[in-house]
Amino acid sequence: MERIYIVEDEARLRDELCSVLEKNGYECIAAKEFDRVAEDILREAPDLVLLDLSLPVHDGFYICRRIREASNIPIIVVTSSNSDMDELMSLNQGADDFITKPYNIHILLAHISAVLLRTNGHKNSLTLSHLGLTLDIGKSRASYKGNYVELTKNELGILKNLMDHKGTIVSRDELIRELWEMEEFVEEGTLNVNINRLRKKLADMGLNDYLKTKRGQGYII
Repeated sequence: MERIYIVEDEARLRDELCSVLEKNGYECIAAKEFDRVAEDILREAPDLVLLDLSLPVHDGFYICRRIREASNIPIIVVTSSNSDMDELMSLNQGADDFITKPYNIHILLAHISAVLLRTNGHKNSLTLSHLGLTLDIGKSRASYKGNYVELTKNELGILKNLMDHKGTIVSRDELIRELWEMEEFVEEGTLNVNINRLRKKLADMGLNDYLKTKRGQGYII
């Protein structure tokens, strides 16, 4: 499920947009405070940003520029301005698309789908998401509700394998083969140590029961 970060200071419009997007299969995150929007977006690492231009504290141009300094997260500017100059400036600051309000929601959804497909190759297999947790494979870190943790190579491998098979039990032997290839040379406690460390990091973000043990069978998320 793609995660979309909405930067819109008009609460009614923000809530309506979030509701429509969720009905169409997206997960929404919405900015409520606007003093550190760019930093929040980079921490959340969403699949796409819908960004208004007229905002408190910093305008959309500033936020777009700050995001582009550190990330290629797709950005669609959604604004009441129909100025050619604003559109040109948005694209020059790194926006991927520009839509004016009021918009037809079906057209907006089509633009979102097209930008996601064009820029990410439909997630590009670099990030995985499940139950609010996002795994950034390229950066070897996991994020949840604005918090993130850095992962070791083994922790990343375990979580990626479980997310690739979400909702399905993955056996201990399968995890060991995936991580260490030659399972006969891996001690029984090695996987336990890595699982426990990963569980603690998930718990530190508020995910206390995310990774479950199925006794005698393996693990599941």
